[in-house]
Amino acid sequence: MKFHLFMTTIFTLIVSIFLSCGDTVKSSPDTTNAPQAIEKNAAQTTDNSQAPTVTTTSDPLKGGPAEITLNVKNMTEPTASLIGFFAENHFKADTATVNNGKIVFKRPGGYDQGLYYVSIGAERFAQIILGEDQKFDVSLDANDPLNTITVNGSLENELFYENLKYEQSYNARYSVATNKLKSLTRGTPEYQKADDEKRALENERRKKLETVFNKNPNLLFTKFKMAGQNPTVRTELSDKEQVYHFRQEFWDNVDFSDTRLIRTPVINNKLKRYIKELTPQNADSIVASAKFLIDKTLQYPEYYKFFSNWIVLEYEAGKSTLMDPEAVFVNITQEYFTKERAFWADSMEVYAIINRSREMGNSLVGQQGPNVSVPGVDGVKKTLYDSKADYIVVYLYAPSCEHCMEETPKLVQWYNENKGKGCDVYAIALDTEIQEWKDYIAKNNMTFTNVHDPTNVSIYSTYYVDVTPELYLLNKERKIIGKNLKTFQLETMMNKDKEKLKG
Repeated sequence: MKFHLFMTTIFTLIVSIFLSCGDTVKSSPDTTNAPQAIEKNAAQTTDNSQAPTVTTTSDPLKGGPAEITLNVKNMTEPTASLIGFFAENHFKADTATVNNGKIVFKRPGGYDQGLYYVSIGAERFAQIILGEDQKFDVSLDANDPLNTITVNGSLENELFYENLKYEQSYNARYSVATNKLKSLTRGTPEYQKADDEKRALENERRKKLETVFNKNPNLLFTKFKMAGQNPTVRTELSDKEQVYHFRQEFWDNVDFSDTRLIRTPVINNKLKRYIKELTPQNADSIVASAKFLIDKTLQYPEYYKFFSNWIVLEYEAGKSTLMDPEAVFVNITQEYFTKERAFWADSMEVYAIINRSREMGNSLVGQQGPNVSVPGVDGVKKTLYDSKADYIVVYLYAPSCEHCMEETPKLVQWYNENKGKGCDVYAIALDTEIQEWKDYIAKNNMTFTNVHDPTNVSIYSTYYVDVTPELYLLNKERKIIGKNLKTFQLETMMNKDKEKLKG
């Protein structure tokens, strides 16, 4: 069940407001750095005739005036939608009637520059880039858009589709080269020849892109494509050093001064890869990577707002499988959600987040476990640190909680098997009445220390719990060595701690 449900709900609403763009939006398809010409099964968008309003220190860059004409052969739908990106969301920017396969999107004030989908059939979409010049024509066949598309009047989209076609060919050739290399023995002449062929392909692609970039440095296509490029792997270094430099240089090709990029999928895709794939999934590593990235954007409001909020929501307590997501939340909010830096929030919103951060900050992994004194069944206060056991489980539960009903018998069995081996349990009941609590103890034969404070004063801002049941594990020094645990994980955590002490 939820504990502090009201405050948790309020927090979620607040951070959701921080991330919102004005009107309701839904998540965009998870594309690669270079999106395909057609996306199938794209998520349904909201019906919104205007791009969402974003609170920043400057207005989004608009192009225009806009008059985009698409002639689509084998177009069967009566209407078409223009669907835009913002951060990790997409929105319906405009709708047009289809007349004999002809679609016209027209707006005197222009559209925000970015990458857009155009619906060209049931669950089928073509992509276009809208830069400064938004007057152009496109012709294509809905059944084979990439091989049939022609663009007239838009260098952005000519380059975009030329690159898509090249990448399709390149990927096929590169796949053959890499598969061939995998089948050979490193150090042999055959391997060296195949490796040279692969590197030749990589150089061909790099030179081709560099030529386009140098000729068209200010186009949105150039900034978009550059942002999607990975750092060069330093093969002369050790694997560990390669990973380090790759991660350090991962954002070097992104121009954070160009707010147009946040209206393409490349920024969101890079963020997910950087945090979820390139960063080890432990709190310390995530915090370090997050701060490294957010610090790059302190002067760029749209990116700063998106990155800081996304990371906080991604590792929100109760939603993440990370052992200590609260550590991510506490570090990021205390550093970046201050009254001075959270420019998008009012003082009450900032206060609510910082207050929750303080509550979480008292019980992070690696910190000293708070000592508490809470009334027991006999009404006398029982102090946590009075236990002389090497390991103490702090068990926070509610008798009416369904998951607690499943976990409590397991913990009781574990305690009975380990109480003579230097283990103890300090069980704190939440959200319950005195009689219900006592009945629960008797029913489950809970012979360890049981405490309950109906006022919650004894445990306020000590051991944070978002969802019950919650298990903390304290070692002999009363450091928190585990949280968000299940009973079956206790032995593993204790063994790790014992090995660490030996070392």
